[in-house]
Amino acid sequence: MLNRRKFIRSTALSAGCIAVGNTAFSMIGQQQIQAQKTEPIIISTWDFGIAANKAGWQILAEGGRALDAIEHAAWVPEADVHNQTVGYGGLPDRDGFVTLDACIMDELGNCGAVLAIQNIKHPISVARKVMEKTPHVMLAGDGALQFALENGFLKENLLTKESEAAWREWLKTAKYSPVMNIENKQYRNSSPQKLPGNQYNHDTIGILAIDAKGNISGGCTTSGMAYKLHGRIGDSPIIGAGLYVDNEVGGATSTGVGEEVVRNVGSFLVVELMRQGYAPEDACKEAVLRIIKKKPEIAKNIQVGFLAINKKGEHGAFAIQKGFSYAVCNARQQDLLIPGKSYY
Repeated sequence: MLNRRKFIRSTALSAGCIAVGNTAFSMIGQQQIQAQKTEPIIISTWDFGIAANKAGWQILAEGGRALDAIEHAAWVPEADVHNQTVGYGGLPDRDGFVTLDACIMDELGNCGAVLAIQNIKHPISVARKVMEKTPHVMLAGDGALQFALENGFLKENLLTKESEAAWREWLKTAKYSPVMNIENKQYRNSSPQKLPGNQYNHDTIGILAIDAKGNISGGCTTSGMAYKLHGRIGDSPIIGAGLYVDNEVGGATSTGVGEEVVRNVGSFLVVELMRQGYAPEDACKEAVLRIIKKKPEIAKNIQVGFLAINKKGEHGAFAIQKGFSYAVCNARQQDLLIPGKSYY
């Protein structure tokens, strides 16, 4: 028989257990909320990604959408006349035409791209219009230009005197012999290789961002290989090759000889490896090893690099050759340039 004293003691213990249980539940809930809270971050390939990140960070710091940050970041190298690997002032193809490629992808899996578009300074924005205003993913050439003009973009001559002079110098020999890591400013200043027309071989900025809501977006924009065959398309505007985003997992982008990235659907591979539990750097490394394993002799003489970020904001990169770097910007670190690890 339960007497009054035992009843009070039993009731007190039960209440205590409930209180502890609620406290524990409350603490777990707070931990879950804290775990879900995301620190905005933007990362970009190469040293010119530093300036791009600054522009994108202005959007993220105000609580803006990652997609908007990507577009604003890409505008910087696209408009930089001194950057001959992206956009305005980019080195032309062997026929003297500056043709640009770009793609963009948001957290919902929506994507858009333009291929071999001419006379438009900001192809990243045209790619976004393709994504948002058409049922298509890609527009190319004259069709992409027509679409851009119909949507208010201005037609401009993107071939600068400097790039035209470099092209005409190249025409004297018309020998295609690209230099690796030319996007890396430090490498450019120290490289003993002096080739006609400052030949570049992998001319890309890839950008990945996570906003305060934890949503991921990415973009890629380029003028492509200098002195390429007219109409050549690399990996940069191809979703799954030059760029891929899965909002549940992370995002990846690439730089280097685009043909090898396309053959291995590189950025999609990196994201799928992260889905399996790989850390970003390890996923990038595995994608590089796939390329080397398939074509070891070719891989010795080319550069391909991957950059990735996962849902937690962890990031990493890996390349075939030394010299690849990427820029990072968040609330704690600005103007940070990180050397990517390499196979050779």
